[in-house]
Amino acid sequence: MARELRGPVRAAGACALRVSADRLLAIDHGTQSVRALLFDLAGNLVARSRVPIEPYVPGPPGFAEQDPELYWRTVCEATRLLLAQPGVSRESIAGVAVTTQRATMVAADAKGRPLRPAIVWLDQRRTEGVPPVRGLWGLAFRLSGMSETVGYFQAEAEAHWLARHEPETWRKTARYLFLSGFLAHRLTGRFVDSSGGQVGYVPFDYRGLKWAGRLDWKWDALPVRREQLPELVPPGGRLGELTAAAAEATGLPKGLPVIAAAADKACEVLGAGCLEPHVACLSYGTTATINTTHRRYVEPLPLLPPYPSAVPGAYSLEIQIYRGFWMVTWFKEQFGQLEEAEAREKGLPAEALFDDLVGKVPPGSMGLVLQPYWSPGVKRPGPEAKGAVIGFGDVHTRAHLYRAILEGLAYALREGKERSEKRSGVEITELRVAGGGAQSDAAMQITADVFGLPAARPHVTEASGLGAAIDAAVGLGLHPSFEAAVAAMTRLGRVFEPVPATSGLYDRLYRRVYRRMYERLRPLYEEIREITGYPP
Repeated sequence: MARELRGPVRAAGACALRVSADRLLAIDHGTQSVRALLFDLAGNLVARSRVPIEPYVPGPPGFAEQDPELYWRTVCEATRLLLAQPGVSRESIAGVAVTTQRATMVAADAKGRPLRPAIVWLDQRRTEGVPPVRGLWGLAFRLSGMSETVGYFQAEAEAHWLARHEPETWRKTARYLFLSGFLAHRLTGRFVDSSGGQVGYVPFDYRGLKWAGRLDWKWDALPVRREQLPELVPPGGRLGELTAAAAEATGLPKGLPVIAAAADKACEVLGAGCLEPHVACLSYGTTATINTTHRRYVEPLPLLPPYPSAVPGAYSLEIQIYRGFWMVTWFKEQFGQLEEAEAREKGLPAEALFDDLVGKVPPGSMGLVLQPYWSPGVKRPGPEAKGAVIGFGDVHTRAHLYRAILEGLAYALREGKERSEKRSGVEITELRVAGGGAQSDAAMQITADVFGLPAARPHVTEASGLGAAIDAAVGLGLHPSFEAAVAAMTRLGRVFEPVPATSGLYDRLYRRVYRRMYERLRPLYEEIREITGYPP
């Protein structure tokens, strides 16, 4: 079996600091909440606080925006709530690392003050009619058939929308930051960010893990200027120290080291212990993903790069199902009122009742097969894509639909596994499953059966926070390498074994039905797009 991570992997620019404190503070700023998480050096979650946030404020259809100051206030509230808990000591904290939702953009002035609401990663606005990339790059894209992919990149870029629709705001934008960079500035007073958090429509060199070179096509494709972007530090490097103002706002000690982590998905992969390419991390969050860590640059599709890993110098080969476990939330909102009410009445978690709902339906959902392309993609699925459910009969109920959703997501991620293996040449032999959806035993068992592999939960539910804590531990010299930190701080929770008979049934449905659905339905999706104009 191939192993691409050889020898100790140390944080680039790791701090040689020797501290008596042995607690690591991770701030996980997600889409729906902010968590302040305190870990020890064995990866145990010592204390936790959570502050819910509204993902976005109401606005025009397709818009998703939020006040950046709210993001900062919730960080301060979460840290103060954590410090107020019995047994939590400020003096025990060796350093802090922040991991955030990806691709949420903040336009700020020269002092880091937001000029407008942040554009949240859930935002769906596009900018049509952007001039194509010119010159030799443009010719190369036309000859290679990649012009539509590059055009999609341009249309999705928030900077193009700001430049066209709010030109005065864009003119005043001295700093164009991801949420991680905005919070780093609030904590340290420096315009700095982790190279592990650069996932979005910015001129980033994914191969070199740095800002794109002067002649890179992305500078022509986007209106972003280099001086608008922060300094980049690799995961495990030092972003700075907590300023007096940040210390007063958060309650944390002034001068506390702030260590670079990575985006939430990358940290989740690390926190799940997936340091080698044969170990895949499935993330059952709002966006469902399958990730593997590689030292070699491998594109999941041509011109679609791997993302930065939470390990310096490494890459996270990621394949996404954009609406992922959002579909489970959608089902619960639309069809799950009975279970939600019963759970409140009995004081039970609603997930347990939904798992019971799955248990009432046999594997394969009596022929109901779902393809979870509820949002269009770039290549596979393409921009014309839609979701589909086939095989309906008079026996089917909402329980069958719910199970079909879980099965369809597992099929899509298995397809991602096979694509990853083909592109990388490395067989995936182990699965770790993290994210909110991983707390469902039914989803875990379906995953094991669809993949035909054991599926294990990490030992803590806060896997992304643990990944940030691992970055902090190595950066502070509290563990000598990422291998040592992962060995000490991660381990398996419950493991779900595939059931041979069920796994065989799923294999036949996957190969003979699911894998053929997209190509069979694609011409119809294109006709629907042409007739209705949706998706745009």
